[in-house]
Amino acid sequence: MRLFKHLFAPSAKRLFPGDSLQRITQAIADSELRHSGEICFAVEPALHPRAVWSGADARSRAHEVFAQLRVWDTAANNGVLLYLLLADHRIEIVADRGFEGLVSAEQWRGVCQLVEERLRAGEPEAAILRGIEAMSALLTEHFPRTGGSHDVNELPDLPYVL
Repeated sequence: MRLFKHLFAPSAKRLFPGDSLQRITQAIADSELRHSGEICFAVEPALHPRAVWSGADARSRAHEVFAQLRVWDTAANNGVLLYLLLADHRIEIVADRGFEGLVSAEQWRGVCQLVEERLRAGEPEAAILRGIEAMSALLTEHFPRTGGSHDVNELPDLPYVL
């Protein structure tokens, strides 16, 4: 059954057309004006059938994407990935080690629940925008942009459609 979900997964481009991706990009850029963290968003329609067959899950794939996109490669170790696997209806957040002891698993789950609510309502763009805003609030609390400091945008703001 899971293999069929992955073979016939919905198109990420249908859920997130170009203009939607641009608004998400802008939301990430605007968010990063308030903190020194880096937010990445990646959406993947499905896993390769071989990965499904071997038992790969959304969490392990999110960790792979986190590494592939080099979200871990920020000076303050404060990159965070919001990952959507459409075929499995899974939302995963992978945060770098700079968040340890600052943001709890329950807080990240709360962000996922906000995203899930809007996805269930059939509003994918609103779901991601809401998730970015919630993540940004956590980043602003723990990694605020200090007055007069110059922050380098270490990772692209453009969403990844894998």
